[in-house]
Amino acid sequence: MVGLLALGLSLSSCTAQPAPAPSASTPGATATFNFGTGSVPLGLDPALESDAESFRVSRQVLEGLVTVDATTGAPAPSLATSWQELQNGLAYSFKLRQNVSFQDGTPFDAAAVCTNFNRWFTLPPAARGDGNSTTFKQVFKAYSDDAKNSLFKSCTATSTSEVRIDLTGNLTGFLQAMTLPSFAISSPAALSSMGADNLTRTVAGHNISAYGRHPVGTGPFIFTSWDGGTVTLSANKNYWGTKGQIGLLHFITYVQPQARLQALEDGRLDGYDPVTPGDFDPLVKSGKQILQRDPFSVMYLAINQVVPVMADLKVRQAVATAIDKETLIKQFFIDGTQATAQFIPPKLSGFNNSAAGYSFDQDKARKLLAESSYRGEEIRFYYPTNVTRTYLPAPAKVYAEIGRELTAVGFNIKPVPVDWSDDYLGKVTSAGDHALALMGWNGSYADPDNFVGPLFGTANGEFGSNDPQLISKIDRARSLPNGPDRNAAYQSINTQIVQTVPAVPIAFPISAVALSNRVASYPVSPVLNEVFNQIKLAQ
Repeated sequence: MVGLLALGLSLSSCTAQPAPAPSASTPGATATFNFGTGSVPLGLDPALESDAESFRVSRQVLEGLVTVDATTGAPAPSLATSWQELQNGLAYSFKLRQNVSFQDGTPFDAAAVCTNFNRWFTLPPAARGDGNSTTFKQVFKAYSDDAKNSLFKSCTATSTSEVRIDLTGNLTGFLQAMTLPSFAISSPAALSSMGADNLTRTVAGHNISAYGRHPVGTGPFIFTSWDGGTVTLSANKNYWGTKGQIGLLHFITYVQPQARLQALEDGRLDGYDPVTPGDFDPLVKSGKQILQRDPFSVMYLAINQVVPVMADLKVRQAVATAIDKETLIKQFFIDGTQATAQFIPPKLSGFNNSAAGYSFDQDKARKLLAESSYRGEEIRFYYPTNVTRTYLPAPAKVYAEIGRELTAVGFNIKPVPVDWSDDYLGKVTSAGDHALALMGWNGSYADPDNFVGPLFGTANGEFGSNDPQLISKIDRARSLPNGPDRNAAYQSINTQIVQTVPAVPIAFPISAVALSNRVASYPVSPVLNEVFNQIKLAQ
């Protein structure tokens, strides 16, 4: 359920980076809207990125065949007006919206759709990142150079306005997966002219292409510029759908929560995301709006079993048993956040009520550690700095509490703070010396595979483990039709993850957006499908 809070007072000053001045409060096609974010996007080509800030921008510029229905969460028409399942789920036919153009003036048609699918399928190794990092790999399992293991078979333009996608096996969540921003359709001309797969530039320690700095799609906003911590978009005057009231849109990065709060108080921002627990009282007292999202993400502690001592199950069990989740949630997360022993949220099929996980018990943690192979080796614990995530509002504080708890039961913890802008995500999802790492996963569509497939469906550098049985179970479950058998399969997967402890799920966090009273309505979404042409400004 989405909550709305509003009351009144003000906050004392604090320094923040300069921001473009908002326009007058009178809404119109030329209204300027300034929105604060907790980190810079890593790149604007959604096919190659997975972080929320990259997706926040790309959702405004690019669109997919289907989108998410704001009420039901089901797939809804976007660039496809309708679709049909064929051959018992081994193929899908999409009828495309006509008279739509990309923002560079080239036509949107079936050939453009297939150009995108074929690009994702044939992505060169240098553009794929490490392991399981692209969404295409997470959903379809493999690229063209391993075609026998890929669920994607082909894309065929059956006419200029109809496209057919053939699969090599059943993928029950296929339509839901197509709602992901990673499967948005880019202009083929722009992909070619800007060398989309040639990653030669660096942002926040992360390599991107020229296209990754200038996406071109069919969406309601056109990319204008990316200058340091500010991305500027302008309204697409030729947009096929609802154009909205915002003419100029700035996404402005404020890495410190206090700076975002002060910018909203000063009128330099019209809204920001995420709200941290310490923001609530000042926001409520000053009469700002707080919109809470349904919890649809999981915050967890990753365990890397390539580090020899972490390959010992009793060591991993000791880590899980030493963490006081309730204390963490009470101190550092928004009210309503729930502790969890599983990665799949309770609202989805596959949640297993009998998989209780490990209760906080320091004596038991000490006993497990004493029985293990651990002999005081240094445990390198990575955590991000200068960032706020929807699933992790206070990373340094959460690290400090977990580090204290692990030290109390006998672990020799070595803190490794990594600035988010120094490619924290890349460092902790690649092979390395990170024994432990603070991480989270934002759910993107309502299917249990979205929570376990990307994390545990293949061997990867984040967890350093290769569990063929678990991978096989996930492969089987994602192909089963919805019903009791699929539910039971995911319950079994949940149980196995609990038993083998490749990571410690900690919480299903509540996240929230803060808004000025200039905003009459905002399209808050549990899966962050928040497109700003849907914002309504007060008269």
